[in-house]
Amino acid sequence: CNAAVKELGIIPDTFRRLGIRIEQEGDDLFVPKQEHYEIESFIDGSFMTFSDAPWPGFTPDLLSVLLVVSTQAKGSVLIHQKMFESRLFFVDKLIDMGAQIILCDPHRAVVVGHDNQRRLHAGRMTSPDIRAGIALLIAAMSAQGTSRIDNVGQIDRGYENIEARLCSLGAKIKRVE
Repeated sequence: CNAAVKELGIIPDTFRRLGIRIEQEGDDLFVPKQEHYEIESFIDGSFMTFSDAPWPGFTPDLLSVLLVVSTQAKGSVLIHQKMFESRLFFVDKLIDMGAQIILCDPHRAVVVGHDNQRRLHAGRMTSPDIRAGIALLIAAMSAQGTSRIDNVGQIDRGYENIEARLCSLGAKIKRVE
């Protein structure tokens, strides 16, 4: 489903604060390839904090994606899941892949980005839900080696024909039984 850029609220700006370049042409957004990106920081050196909130705040559905993207950035960030329980319990799988994440409590995680100096490494994991599943898929695509994600039905519930769409962008994804 397509949406006008103005209807995306703070989503593009939130990813820009992670250092992601986003270019706009009319109602189209383009994210060019970039080797490095750096999380904005405050003058006093404190962590950038991202948290979910009801609209027009940052949607909780993208917080797990923001967390995975942060693992490859330069800098550190605090991710605070305020609206729902147990949404960060997939973080252990990212740690197993080599991500530097401190799970402070069920609602907060500190991510220390690798600055793309160390890639995540492949692993076998299970998708616990739609949001964590898409985050794990993004992590697997950025990882060195071949990953396997079980329970992909969770991802399918929220992302129709995801492997074909990502493969059209250059991803190497193969569905297996």
